[in-house]
Amino acid sequence: MSYSLAADAALARHLCADAGRELLMLRDKLGFGDADALRREGDARAHELLMTGLAESRPGDSVMSEEGEGEQGRVGVSRLNADRVWIVDPLDGTKEYGLAGREDWAVHVALWSNGDLRVGAVALPAHNRVLSSDDPPVMSWPKRRLQIAVSRTRQPAIMADVARTLDADLVPMGSAGAKVSAVALGDVDAYVHTGGQYEWDSAAPVAVARAAGLHTSRIDGSELTYNNTDPKLPDVVVCRPDLAGELLAAITQARAA
Repeated sequence: MSYSLAADAALARHLCADAGRELLMLRDKLGFGDADALRREGDARAHELLMTGLAESRPGDSVMSEEGEGEQGRVGVSRLNADRVWIVDPLDGTKEYGLAGREDWAVHVALWSNGDLRVGAVALPAHNRVLSSDDPPVMSWPKRRLQIAVSRTRQPAIMADVARTLDADLVPMGSAGAKVSAVALGDVDAYVHTGGQYEWDSAAPVAVARAAGLHTSRIDGSELTYNNTDPKLPDVVVCRPDLAGELLAAITQARAA
């Protein structure tokens, strides 16, 4: 069965929003007294909701999820041989989700088809917002000192040198989805990660970023690709398009030092 791009995008937005609401309700219900239990339950509930929604709405498609096996479609077709693969992260920023007051966590739903990302949605439940590839944010950044989002817990070693070269401030944040969204919304100018990730960490955010006109690449400037045999995707750069050349050059310089 064939589906329109608009229908797939609407489904991604709907699933993200539903999972986000479920995660917020769970936070309210369980509280933060046992953060690990909250995180485990949040991962499980959001995963189940997304898998159920995709099974009902796109029964022939394959799925790669952080919380699932990631290799088989529901019709027994390996994702590597599938025409359509949903790449989802039910709860990106699990550490932050379990901390009271943290808003930098997200839900990711992306669709890979015919060799590339076609659809992406990122829910920011604590902000009551869903960013999507079919209605991306309008790019706008204020004049200020450069702001580069980096991992809150695994800041890349090279980024201190990059920041000095560009005279930039590093902004620690959780969740790749939250960091890419911060670039798309103009809160920061770039996001750089080199500490190891998987495809589900960046697929939906990158789909939204590309639709918004942002630069997206590996740290060496090569293209980000998805639905690979090995789902590890260790590094990513998302930034204002006018900053890409300067930022990639600074990264190259820092890596060579």
